[in-house]
Amino acid sequence: MIKARICIKLKPNVFNSQSKAVYNALQAIGYDNVVDIETNKVFELTFDETDAEVVKKQLTEICGKILSNPSIETYTYELEIRS
Repeated sequence: MIKARICIKLKPNVFNSQSKAVYNALQAIGYDNVVDIETNKVFELTFDETDAEVVKKQLTEICGKILSNPSIETYTYELEIRS
């Protein structure tokens, strides 16, 4: 089994309205020492597979077709081999 942790982020220079809303809310309730916030999407997928190369190929397809919007988002992933 292989577990994948995928992080989807907006590309630089793409306005993140959710991050801005959270930042404004934190400032409004007195958290003045928060100077920046970044919101992202995280997915965890578990594969019934032992070959990491097979999983990497599938992750490239899954992230490019389903989990992310390649025109405005990037993704990274980490694999954990489980026995």
